[in-house]
Amino acid sequence: MINKLMKPFFGLFLFVGFSAVNAQNGRFQQAVQYKMEVDMDVQTNQFTGKQELKYTNNSPDTLNRVFYHLYFNAFQPGSMMDVRSRTIADPDRRVAARISKLKQEEMGYLHAKNLKMNGKAVQFTEVETILEVDLTEPILPNSSVTFEMEFEGQVPVQIRRSGRDNEEGVRYSMAQWYPKMANYDEQGWHANPYIGREFYGIWGDYDVKITLDKSYVLGGTGYLQNPNEIGHGYEDEGVKVPAPSGNTLTWHFKAPMVHDFMWGADPKYKHDKVLMENGITVHHFYIPGPKTSENWEKLKEFTPKAINYLSKNFGQYPYKQFSVVQGGDGGMEYAMSTLITGERSLQSLVGVMVHELAHSWFHGVLASNESLYPWMDEGFTSYATNLAMADIFQVNVNPQRGSYGGYFRLAASGLEEPLSTHADHYHTNSAYGAAAYSKGAVFLAQLGYVIGDKVRDKAMLRYFDTWKFRHPNVNDLIRIMEKESGMELDWYKEYFVYSTKKIDYGIKEVKANGNTTEITLERLGLMPMPIDLVVTYKDGTSEMIYLPLVIMRGEKVQEEGMPSRIHTEAWPWTNLTKTLVLTKEFSMIKSVEIDPSKRMADVQEENNKVEF
Repeated sequence: MINKLMKPFFGLFLFVGFSAVNAQNGRFQQAVQYKMEVDMDVQTNQFTGKQELKYTNNSPDTLNRVFYHLYFNAFQPGSMMDVRSRTIADPDRRVAARISKLKQEEMGYLHAKNLKMNGKAVQFTEVETILEVDLTEPILPNSSVTFEMEFEGQVPVQIRRSGRDNEEGVRYSMAQWYPKMANYDEQGWHANPYIGREFYGIWGDYDVKITLDKSYVLGGTGYLQNPNEIGHGYEDEGVKVPAPSGNTLTWHFKAPMVHDFMWGADPKYKHDKVLMENGITVHHFYIPGPKTSENWEKLKEFTPKAINYLSKNFGQYPYKQFSVVQGGDGGMEYAMSTLITGERSLQSLVGVMVHELAHSWFHGVLASNESLYPWMDEGFTSYATNLAMADIFQVNVNPQRGSYGGYFRLAASGLEEPLSTHADHYHTNSAYGAAAYSKGAVFLAQLGYVIGDKVRDKAMLRYFDTWKFRHPNVNDLIRIMEKESGMELDWYKEYFVYSTKKIDYGIKEVKANGNTTEITLERLGLMPMPIDLVVTYKDGTSEMIYLPLVIMRGEKVQEEGMPSRIHTEAWPWTNLTKTLVLTKEFSMIKSVEIDPSKRMADVQEENNKVEF
């Protein structure tokens, strides 16, 4: 995947800023450099590998243990993923009880055969999907060590994201396939067992060689280093690719500053390339057929459009390639790439591609701890996807309406848990999905109501530029929003993230009082919010009364397209009602409405408007 324009690019992503981060409030980032050589046997679906991992401890702590993820071990009867899938109230239909019924040759596994640190053997224990390593010598602060491992694995039949022989006939969807060092940050180790949810990794450089049957075509993370040996659509134009000797080919990829490495492979893949004007190469890999060819050909138009839209509105995509690879069991994001099922309508195919591409910003580059803050990835990705799809297909209705609907259903279900819940520990899949995807998107859309859409949009670009490659958390996000808006927003985080308190405001009474009109509002829900109150008159004109919360310590600027403000008055959150005096006669009023923009996630819209 690497061409002449890309070659100098590889050195751009150094671990810049780590020392500065070290000095800030105990924040630091570990660093990794992986070198791996893997041999895949396409007859047995088993592979062997060698891994050299340079690990840099940028923390102030001395490490006596380290942990690796061994994700493929989840695909065995009796695993935590299996038990969780069979006992949760609303199991994922793609998994359910399938793992419990796997035969020996259908299971997945990933085992370390041996492990050395700086040339000396270390003791390790495999605890299902986690390898616990006891070090003979500690890893001191601000020092680096090298681990060497030999490992072996078996690719499970397609069940969840990773696997072989999915329902569309793709041979290999190789995600979470290698022993991966767990992340250690200011909150300690994150060696969470794999039960099928989210991921959190360490940025680093990957140098990966994959050897398998020469008939296979590969696509995924990174830049191909030997395109003119490989062919399959990678080679430079006009270059004749020599026929490979033997029955295998070795694919050599490098990927700078990523926290994962995925690849898909199939002998039937068609490989299409699109070179964008900004030097980014877009790759599409799919199995041609009546259910794919027409729409995947059209997809070549939409992927570059989406990259340009997202770069303009959320920060420039920092890599020089992106691969859309048919595979997996739905859609899943990875570094510089995605796995998506391909037999879809055009709208669905584009929608899934855009969603997984948008993850490149929030999962790939900002990379908040997706397990601990899934809504900061899935929710923000959904928010960005909704905007990008509306732009690409020129949809004029509110692009976030689906996310609001998902949140309202969750709020009414009795199953809602706080957004601060760890992804693995939601009680139901439905509550997790609606919270992470829908409420997470509403968090940003509604923030535009609080501070103004334009201010929010400008802050999102500042957020990306400030926190890219630094694992931001919710406090980091809120501080950016505060700096851009000039307001205090801690209350918004505390209510909407750490509680399930709901928003419900109503118009209690509107009555004449001589030549004036008294309007009484009431807060029925437990979460306070600023209020945009729009009064529309019988002559067709409108005016706004703006009621910021006292605890905001500021107010949003007048927004374009909204009625002019005639009055601003702060509302203390302790006061459940607020009475306003409008210096217009009651007979002139046609309607009074709370938030006609519908950006506030008020769970009971019926009491927000009165008409006369």
